[in-house]
Amino acid sequence: MESQKQSGPEPPIKVSTINCIDLSNPDIGESVALLKQACLDCGFFYVVNHGISQEFMDEVFAQSKKFFYLPLNEKLKVLRNEKHRGYTPMFDEFLDPDNQVHGDYKEGYYIGVDVPENDPESEKPFNGPNVWPADGVLPGWRQTMEKFHHEALEVGKAVSRIIALALDLEVDFFDKPEVLGKPIATLRLLHYEDQFSDPAKGIYGAGAHSDFGFITLLATDDVMGLQICKDKDAKPQIWEYVTPIKGAFIVNLGDMLERWSNCMFKSTLHRVLGNGQDRYSIAYFVEPNHDCLVECLPTCKTEKSPPKFPQIRCSTYLSQRYKDTHANLSVYDKHQA
Repeated sequence: MESQKQSGPEPPIKVSTINCIDLSNPDIGESVALLKQACLDCGFFYVVNHGISQEFMDEVFAQSKKFFYLPLNEKLKVLRNEKHRGYTPMFDEFLDPDNQVHGDYKEGYYIGVDVPENDPESEKPFNGPNVWPADGVLPGWRQTMEKFHHEALEVGKAVSRIIALALDLEVDFFDKPEVLGKPIATLRLLHYEDQFSDPAKGIYGAGAHSDFGFITLLATDDVMGLQICKDKDAKPQIWEYVTPIKGAFIVNLGDMLERWSNCMFKSTLHRVLGNGQDRYSIAYFVEPNHDCLVECLPTCKTEKSPPKFPQIRCSTYLSQRYKDTHANLSVYDKHQA
């Protein structure tokens, strides 16, 4: 992983200005122009009027908090498995090992596309049945999360259609059976503890990283914490806060889309700094089908700009990236005894 280490004091913090895409806007040309500008500039933008009601968003956050309020021994009963389903304890994820003294100050919960064990598709990486807290522990929790997973995927597909147009592709290039027909779509509930981050000491809510996949939708509470770095090669790096907007998704591009677009669209470094308050967020990672071949898009290569990367299967790429950043499950064996 590329080192992000900096010398000297952190530069002054500022707040970023990023574009806002209104999915109810009938002028698709305006939405495409705003999105393309955002993707070329920083790889982050807001999405509003996405079709998920504020009332339901509030309910998902309330249910998420109920899980994280549970005692640790109860949460460890649904510990993350090899299919990346279930609970990830504090420090489980190490996103920037060159700069972090320990893992991220966050705990999480993975929920994917539910594939029964007796289905041959469950043999594939990231496929399998979800892991759920017992109904008696959190009544109605599973139903809330399954509904949100379904609705967020529709938002992701709507965004993918605008991205396709911004790349001069057919509107359904990504939203078709062989790409997002059976996606690796993962919902992740997140809780950042009420700690103070200190980059000078290598302490972060989430270390600096770019997301692995296609696109990420992020819903947050009203606590500031997310920062982006538009130019990862700048010395020193300049970090800007992204302001939470109630009801909006913050959308960012992942490394897979950067690869797909031959680096025309950029995935952007981001991190989370704690300010002493508990912070809750909900990330939804939209990735293509397992067998989808990610290779340079036809509109993103020319004689002067040939493909920069070989083709790769989606699941092969994601499996390696997850392995690189998560703790080995054997470290939790002592908790299971």
